[in-house]
Amino acid sequence: MNTIQSDDGQHDSVDVAIIGAGPSGAVAAALLRRAGHSVLVLERQQFPRFSIGESLLPQSMAYLEAAGMLQAVVEAGFQYKNGAHFIHGERASSFDFRDKSTEGWGTTYQVERAKFDDLLIRCAAAQGADVRFEHTVHAFYSEPVSGADETGARHVLDVSDEGGRGYRVHARFVLDASGFGRVLPRLLNLEAPTRMPTRAAIFSHVQDDLPPSASDRNKITVAVHPEHGDVWFWMIPLAGGRSSVGCVAEAAFFDVPEAERDATLRALIRQEPTLSRLIGDAPFLMPVRHIGGYSANVERLFGDGYALLGNAGEFLDPVFSSGVTIALRSAHLAVEVLKRQLRGEAVDWQRDYDAPLRKGIDTFRAFVERWYTGELQQIIFYPEQTPSIRRMISAVLAGYAWDEKNPYVADPVRRLNALYEVCAQG
Repeated sequence: MNTIQSDDGQHDSVDVAIIGAGPSGAVAAALLRRAGHSVLVLERQQFPRFSIGESLLPQSMAYLEAAGMLQAVVEAGFQYKNGAHFIHGERASSFDFRDKSTEGWGTTYQVERAKFDDLLIRCAAAQGADVRFEHTVHAFYSEPVSGADETGARHVLDVSDEGGRGYRVHARFVLDASGFGRVLPRLLNLEAPTRMPTRAAIFSHVQDDLPPSASDRNKITVAVHPEHGDVWFWMIPLAGGRSSVGCVAEAAFFDVPEAERDATLRALIRQEPTLSRLIGDAPFLMPVRHIGGYSANVERLFGDGYALLGNAGEFLDPVFSSGVTIALRSAHLAVEVLKRQLRGEAVDWQRDYDAPLRKGIDTFRAFVERWYTGELQQIIFYPEQTPSIRRMISAVLAGYAWDEKNPYVADPVRRLNALYEVCAQG
């Protein structure tokens, strides 16, 4: 195990140390502070910083509300969102998330993540979390403790600050909310096969300046490539006449030099009739970015003295915008278990955190896998949809992937397979 030595023996002691200041880290920090626990958030980058994942799902709003962040988000001026619009050539299908089988939020926002993430972590800091930007975690380990007040083990993080000075953090528990940085999975060799093919995305922002009649800015648009059913586009309207636009495919599809990414994305946009009409030659507002190999998994989401939140544990695919919802759900679930543990109660992390979180992840997985085989596309574009079933599908697309009263959550694989057979025969 590699550790760094603090310059002067300095260390900080807190109830909970959180690695990463993204949405899951911010919400976890706020929830723990509201329960009276001391919290230290260690973030490798400086905020605000760019991030992908700009289209939220309504389920997320409940967790923002519980963390005391809802008013700040509502007042921030983000683009309102109430659903998703799917297109494939001449076929189209829109889902209004307010028309769903599960009770709860039916609207949310489409956000520039630099502003959104910065807002959330500032809310957590305002509630008393100690937030340190440009502080990097290098090691995690446990040390035995024996004294008048406590016995057992304490958990230690070796950290360096923005100037490279080292210090240690002693914590009763550590939450890894490091997202794609996946700090503890790397340090503790927790990685596991993902089961998802290696896909990639190229994306940018455009100033679309579309009139309200041109498209529904209140919905994300998901468009299937005219010739390749496993290649799809997103267009996410943002505030101020700006839109995020990107394309997702297997990694080899984007095997071009970095200097050719702008031209590649522009050519792909022109191949899809709706995006070509809406975006056309609108200039990119930033160089086209690339992200690949983002699907990830671990054997389990917890261990001695730690738990993994959001993308630090598992990330599936961006097609249904589930990433932030899973991250916030994981923060909420983990904090509920952790509060009991910190009170001295016996807890079962497998039963109370890992298993229930994975239930929703597996629901999303069933939808994602069938999107790429084309089966879910057949369901979504089926012209004679049963209203009650449509509302169940809408509930999952709105993020309610843990509502086991919904048959498409309780048994998603069997239900989707059966529904596809009906649609295919029709």
